[in-house]
Amino acid sequence: MENNTVRIVFTSDWASIRKFAPVMEEDPAEVYGDLKEDLAAADLRIVNLEIPLCDGSTPIIKSGPALWGKPESIASLKVIPFDVAVCANNHTFDCALPGYASTRKLLKENHIVPVGAGDDITEARKPFIFEKNGIKIGLFTLSEGEDMMGAGIGKPGVRPWEVKILADEIRERRKELDVILVSSHCGLEYQPYPSFYVWETFKTLAEAGADLIIGHHPHVPQGMTHFGKCKAFFSLGNFVFDQKEFFYRKTGFYLAIEVGKEGVASCEKVPYRIRERSLKKLEGKEKEEFEILFTKLSAPLANEKTARQAWNAVLAYNGIEGYKEELKRILAKYESDPKGAAAMQRNRLTCIQHSTQWLDGLTRIADGNIDDVPEEYLNMVKEYMTRKVDYE
Repeated sequence: MENNTVRIVFTSDWASIRKFAPVMEEDPAEVYGDLKEDLAAADLRIVNLEIPLCDGSTPIIKSGPALWGKPESIASLKVIPFDVAVCANNHTFDCALPGYASTRKLLKENHIVPVGAGDDITEARKPFIFEKNGIKIGLFTLSEGEDMMGAGIGKPGVRPWEVKILADEIRERRKELDVILVSSHCGLEYQPYPSFYVWETFKTLAEAGADLIIGHHPHVPQGMTHFGKCKAFFSLGNFVFDQKEFFYRKTGFYLAIEVGKEGVASCEKVPYRIRERSLKKLEGKEKEEFEILFTKLSAPLANEKTARQAWNAVLAYNGIEGYKEELKRILAKYESDPKGAAAMQRNRLTCIQHSTQWLDGLTRIADGNIDDVPEEYLNMVKEYMTRKVDYE
């Protein structure tokens, strides 16, 4: 029988750092735990590569930590093997152009296609095109270009936050592609609900003709919604990425996608827990609890009004004290590390995830309604920001 579909897996943030670095050195496959066989069985395997793989000799000064992994950890990407590495994210240029250039070379030598970054804006915008079983698939990328990492004319960087240009590209390529996927690295970290500008952006890209939009960067799972026929997942959470002991930073899911000539035939969430040395697929009661959580996360994203209310709950949790504390941190840093402080403050002004948090929050404080949010949404934010790991 002729196969008329293509199976794709899309996984989020991968980084060979912290506790996972020595695990990969011992056994490149161990970090994937009981997910490995399912990941390997796909026709096309995509990962968001969250770091450069280089010697770490050229770290940049930025608002947050500069991260990199050893080049040898490419073995852990090959073991699946991943076919595509999304580089449109806020850590790709943590070791400047030399770090990215060596990473790109390493990926290509190991038959992994880098997408979403480049020596200039033309290369950074270039989508990945894949054809199998007569089905033509396009993967487009978008990133906030945090810490001034957006590519430009003659300037290396990642695919920047140029929503209208990407929407126009999608409309144009819709004529020749059967399936259009969008990978978007965006949004405020660690929150259960997406920033409202992300919701608006995903709606715009869906209306332009995207079939499936996949968000990452918040490092925690968020919900999804439908914009017409397009499914939009706002954050998959972490993948192979070791973070602190907060429960939701150690919970994530990947997407198992079936596509055909008519678009996305199915899209299954596969949730997992991030353990000390590897990932573990959620089964039984844990999976049921995740599905209940995902339903709660998705509910307010169904329309503009409640999506905005959910974002307002994020702002309310930060509150007046939160804005004061962040100002204090930046001012204190100027005393010990003026360059680092300047990078932090610049990022608050130029990166949309931070600038919208400040502008929207300060506006609500000035209007006197910062605390006027649905209690259930605020409680979800509190849970995300405080719940610690409670499993062995």
